[in-house]
Amino acid sequence: MGTMVLILLGNGVVANVVLKKSKGEGAGWMVIATGWGLAVMAGVFTALAFGGDGHLNPAVTLGVAIVSGDFGKLAWYTAAQMAGAIAGAVLVWLHYLPHWRETPDADSKRACFCTAPAIRKPMANLLSEIIGTFVLVLVAAAIFSKTVAAAGPAAGLGPYLVGSLVWAIGLSLGGTTGYAINPARDLGPRIAHALLPIPNKQGSDWGYAAIPIVGPLLGGALASLVVRWAQF
Repeated sequence: MGTMVLILLGNGVVANVVLKKSKGEGAGWMVIATGWGLAVMAGVFTALAFGGDGHLNPAVTLGVAIVSGDFGKLAWYTAAQMAGAIAGAVLVWLHYLPHWRETPDADSKRACFCTAPAIRKPMANLLSEIIGTFVLVLVAAAIFSKTVAAAGPAAGLGPYLVGSLVWAIGLSLGGTTGYAINPARDLGPRIAHALLPIPNKQGSDWGYAAIPIVGPLLGGALASLVVRWAQF
């Protein structure tokens, strides 16, 4: 449920900005980055309310597993995150149903589902995803660390702060690859794009699809090793 809300609002803001005849058409990167930050906040609250840990993201779940040494939740959390991402993408498609036919550019329509690099250089793109996810997992761990919790009300503000963190990543680091920083966020909607009857769509860019999976997993794992070493 949390990842579904994340994708509905996150990919929803992309659709609002890039699809033709939307009232948000052309609103720009600031709106997209802000929308994604708020989408993370809403998704974390939803996941927590439904009894989850608020991860929304297999890279975060992997990082938590490495830090704790407990991998018991990794497989079924990842499955739930993937299912939620696909469901959220289908809801975006339904919500903007008349606008797909009005939008001639196939790349813009695919951008409402999954990421693509601004400059297609696989190693550079992979590095961007590693760095972005490293920041996500490292700073999220810092937000919820014992030191920060002891210094003030950060724990109660956690979902807001994590949303602000994703907003910052989007504004600072997102221009290279669209900052997937989440394998489920990219792969689930990419699958939905491949299956849905979107007018005049083209391929789902499967040649790029491994990068927003492998990069975030590597970045999350590296950050978790730093967290484990630092004993946050």
